Amino acid sequence: MSLFWRIFALNAVVLSTATALLLWAPVTVSVPVVLTEAVILVTGLVIMLVANAALLRIGLAPLDRLMRLMTTVDLLRPGQRLPERGRGGIAELIRAFNAMLERLEHERATRSARVLLAQEGERRRIAQELHDEVGQSMTAILLSLERAASEADEPLRGELRQAQEITRGSLDEVRRLVRRLRPGVLDDLGLISALTSLTSQIATHTGLRVRRSFDPDLPALDQQTELVLYRVAQEALTNAARHAEADGVEVRLHHTEAAVVLAVTDDGRGTGVPHEGAGIRGMRERALLIGATLDLTSQPKAGTQVRLTVPIPRKPRS
Repeated sequence: MSLFWRIFALNAVVLSTATALLLWAPVTVSVPVVLTEAVILVTGLVIMLVANAALLRIGLAPLDRLMRLMTTVDLLRPGQRLPERGRGGIAELIRAFNAMLERLEHERATRSARVLLAQEGERRRIAQELHDEVGQSMTAILLSLERAASEADEPLRGELRQAQEITRGSLDEVRRLVRRLRPGVLDDLGLISALTSLTSQIATHTGLRVRRSFDPDLPALDQQTELVLYRVAQEALTNAARHAEADGVEVRLHHTEAAVVLAVTDDGRGTGVPHEGAGIRGMRERALLIGATLDLTSQPKAGTQVRLTVPIPRKPRS
């Protein structure tokens, strides 16, 4: 039954019931209206309106659920659906809306994958240029300054030594940026070594106390999954250092029979409701890229936890 006929039928039932009561009830209307007759008529009207409202609420309840879902749906949290029960216009509308969500989630995941892959490619290109062009040029400048300082007299030698230290510091910063843009240790030594190096760098540059707990016997993961795990850990550690006002953070990587779980927990101020800025949205997009689930919990004065759960593909039975 379409929505129009559903509402029409509900109102017809109410009006027909009211008409039947007027026809067969031993109630007459005097002219002028007597108080008791007016009370009976008003009471009947109230009963009719209440019954009509109740029936309409029951009939339109699926639309209310659909409206609530439409106002809260987030394509970065896939799987939000309404149950498709019954037939008729409302059921068809719910099925159409669920199908639309399915298409939008697929398109969002596909588009995010292309964007993230392009982003990683651009990062690699920039890191390569920084390493090959800027890094080598600064190394040459550093060697020239060192040679000039060894041959110069005071006070020029001191100034050259100072310029040499500034150049060395800038070269170290360039190398740090290269490692941040392109985690070469991830390609060369694997995920655990890359996370160990990342946490050591964070501890050195920010002063955070970083605790590590890594399972040594992780299942084999493809390159894209390892990169997502690394980037999520990197973003979570950066957020803890910049925004959480934390003293310490724990990075835990373990696995169960069904999933690999990365958890980054800080002891910062917390917020109760974590604010999802560009960094967190980026982590959710990366999680979608590999079919993982990202959960954030934040308690006031109790810190924030970022938890990434990566399902392990089941091996086909032989």
